Amino acid sequence: MNVPAPSVSIAGGGAHGAGPRHVAIIMDGNGRWAKKRMLPRAMGHRKGVEAVRRLVRSLRGTGVEALTLYAFSSENWKRTEEEIADLTTLMKHFIRSDLGEMIENGVKLRIIGDHSAFEPEAVALIDDALSRTAHNTGTVLTVALNYGAQQEIARAAAAAAQAGEVTVDSISAHLDTADLPPLDLLIRTSGEIRLSNFLLWQAAYAELYFTEVLWPDFTPEHFQEAVASFAGRERRYGGR
Repeated sequence: MNVPAPSVSIAGGGAHGAGPRHVAIIMDGNGRWAKKRMLPRAMGHRKGVEAVRRLVRSLRGTGVEALTLYAFSSENWKRTEEEIADLTTLMKHFIRSDLGEMIENGVKLRIIGDHSAFEPEAVALIDDALSRTAHNTGTVLTVALNYGAQQEIARAAAAAAQAGEVTVDSISAHLDTADLPPLDLLIRTSGEIRLSNFLLWQAAYAELYFTEVLWPDFTPEHFQEAVASFAGRERRYGGR
């Protein structure tokens, strides 16, 4: 039986008066988590999936409308075949084990990036999950697979040019995330302080939060700390 994680309170507060509607996370540190414990990297990725599960469950009933996770970048194909195979196996296992719970809880799955590059069985499972959650109205869980922000911006600019005038608004309208709320908060775990080609356009006015916590150790309480930091900031959008 699944036991839900405690809900994360994100009630309004701080200078802007509201919690984030859209949060994105660069889930970094799986490999270092495993190395510290002298375990295979695959074990770090497995524990990272558990952290995803805990966090998604904790968002039920909160004001977070969209959670976007950086799972596999377009540069991650440079990793070993063994590690890519392990990541693909974990992805398939997650879909098989958690899809029913996602449907029951109204979670809508979305993918940004080109997931068609993965093996056919994984692609079929992803497409099925997208179809079966398409009409859900709860939290939108967007997973970035084979994703790179520079490529996304280039595609959006080309589409905007084909449609007419190229403007900030026309490029934004053709981004992979065009149907999501604007990005409010971007979190990166593991102590690294960079965006690594993730949501570069969307992060223009997002608040950034960096934590030393490795992703497998990241809990709903750590998420609440990030939200509390967000709530205490004044978002000026260049106004002063």
